Amino acid sequence: MPHTGNILVINSGSSSIKYRLLDMNSEITMAAGIAERIGERRSILTHTNYPGTNREDEHVSETPLADHAAGMRLIIERLTGNKNGVIGGATDILAVGHRVVHGGETFRAPVLIDSTVVNAIETTVPLAPLHNPANLTGIRVAQTIFPAVPQVAVFDTAFHQTIPAHAYHYALPYEYYQEMGIRRYGFHGTSHKYVAGEAARTIGKPLEEMNLITAHLGSGVSICAIKQGKSVDTSMGMTPLGGVIMGTRGGNIDPGVILYIAEHKQMTLEQVNHVLQRESGLKGICGSNDVRDIHARAAKGDKRAELAIDMFVYRTRQYMGAYFCQLGRVDALVFTAGIGEHDIEIRQRCCQDMEQLGVIFDPEKNRTCTAGTSSISASDSPVRVLVIPTNEELEIARQTVAVIGTI
Repeated sequence: MPHTGNILVINSGSSSIKYRLLDMNSEITMAAGIAERIGERRSILTHTNYPGTNREDEHVSETPLADHAAGMRLIIERLTGNKNGVIGGATDILAVGHRVVHGGETFRAPVLIDSTVVNAIETTVPLAPLHNPANLTGIRVAQTIFPAVPQVAVFDTAFHQTIPAHAYHYALPYEYYQEMGIRRYGFHGTSHKYVAGEAARTIGKPLEEMNLITAHLGSGVSICAIKQGKSVDTSMGMTPLGGVIMGTRGGNIDPGVILYIAEHKQMTLEQVNHVLQRESGLKGICGSNDVRDIHARAAKGDKRAELAIDMFVYRTRQYMGAYFCQLGRVDALVFTAGIGEHDIEIRQRCCQDMEQLGVIFDPEKNRTCTAGTSSISASDSPVRVLVIPTNEELEIARQTVAVIGTI
């Protein structure tokens, strides 16, 4: 008999497949891993079985993976192998949940995948040309390997579909929106939704009564304003290039600067896009996109490293301040993702001098913050400041269960 609580979460990239198998009866991760360098001569699969499975181990294998189908077959072999597998076979998987980066205006919620949905996702490829084709590849491969297993698409943009028109429109000719769908969509929606729910549970209020500012600070960065449990604004725009400074992306830039660079450097659109995607942000300012390295350099007096941190904090606070203004009342400010969960200095600098907005920060709580959800505000702070580890895979699995309707 199949174990009817197992959800396999797939995040398919252009040359990788991240995966996580969760037992949704207990919301416990059974196994997880990533297949990388797919299509290259030296592909790598890193696979971990988690405690409680009786098959706990970590395994790294190097073997050529010609395509995503080969990668998926190897993943299933690791999940189901007689020696180290945590499940007996594909029939032990109730459903597969797929991360899809862009749902355009078509998808406001997760959906059961069929040919109509696949075709609709294909129409959004121009909005996310680096991500959606890879997401579709993962869907098609999983459909082939698990033909009898329901497949669910969960969209990064869906949580932000509640943003009102006055916040998502750009002041461009209106027909550009009508013809090409040019508008603010926002990203990291799965992460923002997850930590919002955890914040409500921590504070002990229904999410629909909560006003929150959630800060997903990692290699990619986005800030979200959540009113009565719904996203009403977010820093990223039509693409993940907008908003706060990120690891290799510069965030908001005067469009005239881009035109000026293209003209004076004699650059093609493809070359400009490469600079905006890969050579800007923290890396553009100081040559590194790893905040840990930047802190170390700044501590030794590296002025450009100091500048990079100063700029990152400044732009993050700009969005936080704007969202305090838009929301009026704020119940909690939430930090999440790699930087948000682990960077003591950046959290403190983001929260300093915000007492008049209701944020009374506790440096000692911030310094001793450990794994799991933590409060880093003073006990009498009108606005709670929380550090909540994000868990996008669990959120995708939860939404997958909600779509299929049973475990």
